[in-house]
Amino acid sequence: MSKGKMPITPAVRLLRSEKVVFSDHPYSYEEKGGTTVSARELGVDEHCVIKTLVMEDEAGNPLIILMHGDRQVSTKELARHINAKQVSPSSPEMAHKHTGYQVGGTSPFGTRRQMPVYMEETIAEFEQIFINGGKRGYLVGMSPRELIRVLKPVLVKVGIR
Repeated sequence: MSKGKMPITPAVRLLRSEKVVFSDHPYSYEEKGGTTVSARELGVDEHCVIKTLVMEDEAGNPLIILMHGDRQVSTKELARHINAKQVSPSSPEMAHKHTGYQVGGTSPFGTRRQMPVYMEETIAEFEQIFINGGKRGYLVGMSPRELIRVLKPVLVKVGIR
């Protein structure tokens, strides 16, 4: 993505409508590179790059979990938090259907379908986080306080190394 014109995604539209102060961070996207690549390209700690994961409970009900880039989600703990028997990642096709975003460009903002949002509680401790802006190769920087104000996520402790 060039450094010139920033994309106008559903996420960007929502952030603007909510008057969120955010910064644009385009980078060279690499297939299956994940937060390791985006952190390297932006020159930031991968722990403050937040990944947006779409998961489903055993009944197929979708949810979003926000997690530090260098951590995994304990699906067992997440299931316990939401009173489900199990939670598993959505297929790329179902994630796209629920969010309207392509995998690798999934933002928790401006999703096609309203879903419950859960967030690893330690994300709230940062001054600034970087999260997908709705397009591969494009992150937005913001205060986690703004993310919490707009998304109203349920804070959970489900991260594992």
